[in-house]
Amino acid sequence: MTWTQWFIFILILQITHGLATWKLYIKAGRNAWEAFVPIYNAVVLMKIISRPWWWVLLMFLPIVNLVMIPAVWVETARSYGKDSKIDALLCIVTLGFYLFYLNYVADVNYIENRQLKPKTATGEWITSILFAIVAATIVHTYFFQPFVIPSSSLEKSLLVGDFLIVSKFHYGARTPMTTVGAPMVHDTIPVLGKKSYLYNDNFEERNTSWINKLQLPFFRFPGFENVERNDIVVFNQPADTLLNMNDFYPDRNYYKPIDKKTNLVKRCVGVAGDTLEIRNGYVFINGKQNKLPPRSHLQFSYDITFKRQLQPARIIEILKKYDITDGLGYGSTEGSYAIPAATDEAVAQLRLHPEVASIVPTKQEKGVDGKIFPRDANYSWNSDFFGPMWIPKAGGTVNLTTDNISIYKRAIGEYEGHNVVTRGDQIFIDDQPATSYTFKQDYYWMMGDNRHNSIDSRYWGFVPNDHIFGKPVFIWMSIDGINDGIKNWSFRWDRIFTTVSGGNERTSYLIPFIVLVLGITFFNKWRKKKKATS
Repeated sequence: MTWTQWFIFILILQITHGLATWKLYIKAGRNAWEAFVPIYNAVVLMKIISRPWWWVLLMFLPIVNLVMIPAVWVETARSYGKDSKIDALLCIVTLGFYLFYLNYVADVNYIENRQLKPKTATGEWITSILFAIVAATIVHTYFFQPFVIPSSSLEKSLLVGDFLIVSKFHYGARTPMTTVGAPMVHDTIPVLGKKSYLYNDNFEERNTSWINKLQLPFFRFPGFENVERNDIVVFNQPADTLLNMNDFYPDRNYYKPIDKKTNLVKRCVGVAGDTLEIRNGYVFINGKQNKLPPRSHLQFSYDITFKRQLQPARIIEILKKYDITDGLGYGSTEGSYAIPAATDEAVAQLRLHPEVASIVPTKQEKGVDGKIFPRDANYSWNSDFFGPMWIPKAGGTVNLTTDNISIYKRAIGEYEGHNVVTRGDQIFIDDQPATSYTFKQDYYWMMGDNRHNSIDSRYWGFVPNDHIFGKPVFIWMSIDGINDGIKNWSFRWDRIFTTVSGGNERTSYLIPFIVLVLGITFFNKWRKKKKATS
């Protein structure tokens, strides 16, 4: 729904609330009209139920309000003596319409200065759990969220098994677009394996389903910084609207809300307005080679041949000596082995090893790769030779031709909501002839440092601004062998409690953190002991 439609919907809810509670307001010593005034009626209701005014804010936060609004229904009933478990259940299962019964039928009286503490230990436990969920959901949605590195696309910068803290407020937190879903759960509910949100994923019905109309329009709070070139960014994968994320021509389409698409982490190598080109695997921006930060290391694939037959254990031993650890397999030629990821520096040192006969890069020559964006035979692009190509910018205009429409069609159609078709040598946007288009939002180009082991923008194109999720700022845990079973886990102590970016050397803050926790713990014990003896 649009913001206007949401305003009308909320207004209807406010009128419904007024009709359900105006007599209850009067019994509490308030005026009937106060039950009908949007927002003000909620502030007054908080006074009636003896709850703080900031509960009103929580009632309007998506996802959080799924907990808070039922809580307010129950608290309203309790304020009029209806405090049994049955009353609470009726409030919830009737979606608050139980208040109509209290307002027009039941003979109830307002209880002033009622006891707010639950009467039973169970009730107190449930209340504590609910508000712990609310607090955690607010932090998770608007401030920080944990994220685990699942693949080696940013190997050397971020490793498989790094547990990250992702900041939502650096780039500005997005409000959830999906309004009905489980708190603190992304796409799937753990253990149950069920979808965590209410949505119709049928591609043909996505714009007509009443469930989908409950989606909020995109809104981002102001951030402290913009996405900058070479930032490591967490984002929702644009291609996750497809049955197969790596294939733009699947058997059928399905649909996912933006905030429920798969979370990915890559490096932003091109920002809105840049002209990007890839030459022999290296990125050039506006004609100049892109230089990565000190902690970053580009990696490419190679075929290595040894002077004699070696056991796999010996090969791995040699490669680990040069910090080449990302997989091993047979190469593209007989007698060779494939190195999936190695830096230029590591390869230069490895060439000097007495048991190495040759090392050959497995980069592609110039030519068309059918899996590479924009999947157009007119562009002889592949993962190592790509572009030049302009990255769309909000307010920026591109001249459209039948030659370049394949580059920008998905952005104009899928991400900006227009119908784009080509008829002969003419382009139509929303059934109107078009020779140019002005973009509504910024776009970015995301790639992995591990260039031959990363499915990224080279395969599915631009990442829109509304897909930007957050910025990784901290590694709070790092486990080697995270996917090999707990018996094979090994903690990377030098990475625990370190920053994702910064100076040349990684600095661990684990010891200062432990000292801080112990200090706070002992201080609290001392304060409680002093209070008990005073």
